[in-house]
Amino acid sequence: MRQGRRYGLSAEQKANIWQRWKVGESLHEIGRAFGKDHGSIQFLLAHHGGIAPAVRCRSQRTLTLAEREEISRGIVSGSSIREIAGGLGRAASTVSREVARHGGRPVYRASEADQRAWKLALRPKACRLARHRKLRLIVASKLIQNWSPQQISGWLKRRYPSNESMRVSHETLYRSLFIQARGVLKKELIQHLRSKRFIRRSVHARATGHSQGQIVDAISIRERPAEIEDRAIPGHWEGDLLAGSKNSHIATLVERHSRFVILVKVPSKDTATVVAALSRQVRKLPASLRRSLTWDRGLELASHKNFTVATKVDVYFCDPQSPWQRGSNENTNGLLRQYFPKKTDLSGYSQADLDKVARQLNQRPRKTLDFDTPASKLHASVASTG
Repeated sequence: MRQGRRYGLSAEQKANIWQRWKVGESLHEIGRAFGKDHGSIQFLLAHHGGIAPAVRCRSQRTLTLAEREEISRGIVSGSSIREIAGGLGRAASTVSREVARHGGRPVYRASEADQRAWKLALRPKACRLARHRKLRLIVASKLIQNWSPQQISGWLKRRYPSNESMRVSHETLYRSLFIQARGVLKKELIQHLRSKRFIRRSVHARATGHSQGQIVDAISIRERPAEIEDRAIPGHWEGDLLAGSKNSHIATLVERHSRFVILVKVPSKDTATVVAALSRQVRKLPASLRRSLTWDRGLELASHKNFTVATKVDVYFCDPQSPWQRGSNENTNGLLRQYFPKKTDLSGYSQADLDKVARQLNQRPRKTLDFDTPASKLHASVASTG
């Protein structure tokens, strides 16, 4: 009751709020639906880390409110504990403990006893991370290395295939991070998550799109050979510019077969500078890894013909406003925001700094690779084709 008054919402309303949050409605949309400020909605959700609390239900073994009312009436009528228990079909010891636990015969009240029992039942079972120190330390060490909860969970399954005690789901990891009342993983570890938010957001939350530029003489992605589409052959790349503050950028390349990442320092966004920087980096690759590059419609690759002459790599361009056609690159750019948050001045990073970040990404297990790493996947593919 106290918590209901705190938020001014009934249990049914709070359940509705959690459902709206789950399907991806924003704080402002939910607030308008309930006539509340969005800050009030955020306060409610943040209390549980943005993760809907489990619906509580009574155990069939516990006494119900109706049974407690029968006990109260029996006490008033002067019935013995054994007589009351017989009428309920319960053991006399159960009724005796119930009455003693809530003040004895003189002060026993059914409604007060029921509310107190419901409150005392809030004893959540300690999660696996709380019970297993070794597992907790491993998880913390991987988070510090900027592994995602999903990567950690998948890696644990591969690392300890026959040890169930060394398994933990990515949802459990998120709960342990966002619900600090669990007291398992330190709050500071949230800083190592890609989003760095302190509240879990629904996977159905709306994503904002971005516009693409136009480019002359672009060879459409629709003319791309079928072998590129199925990712079976290594050497086909997707590319884009990751933007920072003060008009700073980093060129990102992702190999479609292995999801291997290359980061390239570009001093400016003009096409001559970008093409020159990309050409220098791509020419370092073995010939088997120089087949094609798929880019968006940004004018930074307007001189794509010069790039093809310098590297012998064919360039294909996505349709306007179709970032999903470079899905691997878009996903990687999202991962990179963990290292380079929006509004970061990217000009201060050297090529050595970028190589270090790329190396860390390439050594992290990926779900799409069955939790293999891009580095080992690329190495294996090059070895098999060599």
